[in-house]
Amino acid sequence: MTDLVDLTIADAGGRLRRGEISSAELTEETLSRIAATEDRIHAYVHIYGDEARAAATERDRERASGHWRGPLHGIPVAIKDLLATADAPTEAGSAALKGTRTGYDAAVVERLRAAGAVIVGKTVTHELAYGVNTPPTRNPWGSDHYPGGSSAGSGAALAARSAFGAIGTDTGGSIREPASLNGVVGLKPTFGRVSRHGVFPLSSSLDHVGPMTRSVQDCALLLGAIAGYDPRDGGSIDEPVPDYMRGIGAGFQGLRIGVERDYFFGKSVTEPVRAAVEAVIGELAEAGAEVIDVCIPELPAMSPVGLTILLAEASAAHHSLLTERGGKLDQQTRIMLELGELVPGTHYVNAVRARSMLKEIARRTFQAHGLDMLLSPTLPSPTVAMDALGVPDENGEDPLTTAINLAFPANVTGLPALTIPCGFSPDGFPIGVQLTGRPFDEGTLFRAALAYERNHDWIDRSPAGLT
Repeated sequence: MTDLVDLTIADAGGRLRRGEISSAELTEETLSRIAATEDRIHAYVHIYGDEARAAATERDRERASGHWRGPLHGIPVAIKDLLATADAPTEAGSAALKGTRTGYDAAVVERLRAAGAVIVGKTVTHELAYGVNTPPTRNPWGSDHYPGGSSAGSGAALAARSAFGAIGTDTGGSIREPASLNGVVGLKPTFGRVSRHGVFPLSSSLDHVGPMTRSVQDCALLLGAIAGYDPRDGGSIDEPVPDYMRGIGAGFQGLRIGVERDYFFGKSVTEPVRAAVEAVIGELAEAGAEVIDVCIPELPAMSPVGLTILLAEASAAHHSLLTERGGKLDQQTRIMLELGELVPGTHYVNAVRARSMLKEIARRTFQAHGLDMLLSPTLPSPTVAMDALGVPDENGEDPLTTAINLAFPANVTGLPALTIPCGFSPDGFPIGVQLTGRPFDEGTLFRAALAYERNHDWIDRSPAGLT
């Protein structure tokens, strides 16, 4: 018999609506799973407990009275500790923000609650989501291995089955990296698709908020609940939100998929990742997709352009925090904020101009080849041991730097990017493949990803020894 915590959101939601299980049962099993795994995984910084139980009871009462809020009704989810919550602290992983209460909910939290989701906790993040300090979260597939970037708490919670869905943020890959390393699905939506109101900022023009789940269908359901225009977010775009479940099962036939090998399959990509992603490409071609080799020689400029913008915008956003409470910041975070204050205005302006050109180059590439998406490795390697972080590989490159190189193009261009599991390394760690789409065309990414997912059992596998 399948444990309740192993159900997908779609399966659990169906059983909830039919009255076969209750939200109270799902929530209690999830809280028990958190209790059983947190001493090793450390995915959560705040656990709701009684608040989650009360919310689940209310969802069950609503269902019994005929009020059904939708596919997330009664589903236990986790949110990253960058999102403001009226009923719990929002500390952004920083001692400098210890005990901070906003008194309001972030827009995404508002929408989750309105959709009937039960929030079970807030997940661990790197300090200020900068990704330079070392939080306690560990990878459920190997507790001595790296769990990913600043949304690692959300990714680890999903892999450990201590949440059915989770919210992450992505400024330079921090949804996709932990999703890939923890063997789950993660989407960085189109810039402007999901409101950032009430989300602790890092870089105003690169920050994205998005869903993380254990299946493609669940990711589509979660995006459908949180997406939409919000005038409180200056970057929000008034674009209609489609029904992401419509057409999601159409398969690969007729899709045009671009592959840029010079950049995304360079020397930093390890053989297990290369083999797994090449197998995906072959499978898609056999199933009716048209695979087209493309060349984008400007891709190496993405990381320096993105990092220049990130450094300057992060330091501008946190200037007061640095000057007033800098002594409470982790030393590595403080150094990065101080470094950002040294970026000349001319460098920032030139980076913004270069970004506009890079976005136009990406647009022309899609248009010239009639592409529906680009396909690439999500990361150049599976996870690495914690003690290998910062240690150059045989090419003289740091694992974190090479990860950013593959992730940053989607942040710089603002295009949607979805990672899904596509295999495992010989030593049993997950590998992800990334699909990057046209603006506001997340639905096509879900379509291709689901067609691939249905032919494999990757999402049914779970880390051993957690129960």
